[in-house]
Amino acid sequence: MKLRTRRDRERLRESFRPKRIRILFVGEAPPASGRFFYSANSGLYRAMRDAFIAVYPRTDDENFLELFQASGCYLTDLYPNPVDHLNEKLRRRARILGEEILSEKLIRLRPERIAPVLRAIRGHVEKAALRANWRGPIIELPYPGRWHRHRVDFVKALAPTRRELLRSRRTSDYRNVSQPPL
Repeated sequence: MKLRTRRDRERLRESFRPKRIRILFVGEAPPASGRFFYSANSGLYRAMRDAFIAVYPRTDDENFLELFQASGCYLTDLYPNPVDHLNEKLRRRARILGEEILSEKLIRLRPERIAPVLRAIRGHVEKAALRANWRGPIIELPYPGRWHRHRVDFVKALAPTRRELLRSRRTSDYRNVSQPPL
């Protein structure tokens, strides 16, 4: 699916929102390249899929986004527009503006946990959580990046949380997933 506008991107993202968000992953912003997690064509998508495969080997490109949703996982961004092409000053400004945007999302989504996927935005995510009066654990994750070592670190950091989610879910929660966990 070619995502032409921010509205298209958000419509696709919303189609994968679980009823109950157990972990809200927060990225900095969608990439300027046009790649997008929910289009199954970004580096973050591949790293997150690999984290699921490490815990549940039956995960593949056909069922990953459904499993992600059925597990109560959801990915949003701190800022709604790409920032990776901006200079550092403008990028920092976008992160600060994103705090208010994210705080409104936290009020609406009420996740159980938050996991920033980039250490550089953790402080902004924490400020948004305070602004939203959200209380809960914030999971520390390294950004998977483009280097293999970073992806391995990301998968290792996420594995215990994924195991817990899969163990605590009932089989009926996966009834619409093409290959449910056992």
